[in-house]
Amino acid sequence: MINLKENQSAWYLLFMCWVVAFVATAGSLFFSQVMGFPPCELCWYQRIFMYPLVIFFVVSLINLDASAFKYSLPLAILGWLTALYHNLLHYGIVPESATPCREGVSCADIWINWLGFITIPMLSFIAFSLILIILTIFYRRYLK
Repeated sequence: MINLKENQSAWYLLFMCWVVAFVATAGSLFFSQVMGFPPCELCWYQRIFMYPLVIFFVVSLINLDASAFKYSLPLAILGWLTALYHNLLHYGIVPESATPCREGVSCADIWINWLGFITIPMLSFIAFSLILIILTIFYRRYLK
């Protein structure tokens, strides 16, 4: 096993994860607090999985060890699955009757639609996918 504390490329991989998690967190806060888009129930679940990643990756950058992978992977996987389900709902693959949103903002509402396919759930899906890809690279290089 490689000593993570002496390997700078391991630090850069975790830093990239932190950047993705930070931008996703800041973006979600921007959409809700500045643009006034109220988050739906699935958006809240994705926030629950994304926001702690910012803190986990900061702690991991300070004390570089294998726990970064161990603690962040479950949150990233659950967030990715929630974002995938939300996207399937947006594209009509999952019927709107299968949404957990019973009151308030509908999970099927589309607040932004950039380039015809980039929605808020798609941005979340991309962020969780990037984090999972980087964590997979981290695992294969330093923990396998």
